[in-house]
Amino acid sequence: MKHSQATDYALHAMLYLVMSDSDKPIGVQMLAAKLNVSRTYLSKMMAQLVKAGLIQSVSGVNGGYRLRQRGEDISFLDVIQAIEGTASLFECSLDHGTKCLIQQVVFDAERQMEDYLRHKKIADLIKLAKTE
Repeated sequence: MKHSQATDYALHAMLYLVMSDSDKPIGVQMLAAKLNVSRTYLSKMMAQLVKAGLIQSVSGVNGGYRLRQRGEDISFLDVIQAIEGTASLFECSLDHGTKCLIQQVVFDAERQMEDYLRHKKIADLIKLAKTE
């Protein structure tokens, strides 16, 4: 299953924010430098994370972004859906009734993956890194 580059950056940005574990906002310029991505591109992606309620934007000279909720509560699925949306990857285009067996298999696989990603928290990576 392929996700956009924006999702990759969003996951890394969220990991950085969770690792910072601070109420102090992290500026988009610093975050863009850490991720080696354009500030403009990162700003658009961060706006999607703000809209999803995962982070908040702080205006002003010392502004930037900070977590809106506890880092331990933010799942991979939260971030992926904030960027990619919730649409299914597969949509049957044949007209053979309401039950497409192929679509059912794909939906089941997506549900299993979503369940896995829902239970994997961004903060889990920090714990993993400390044990290695």
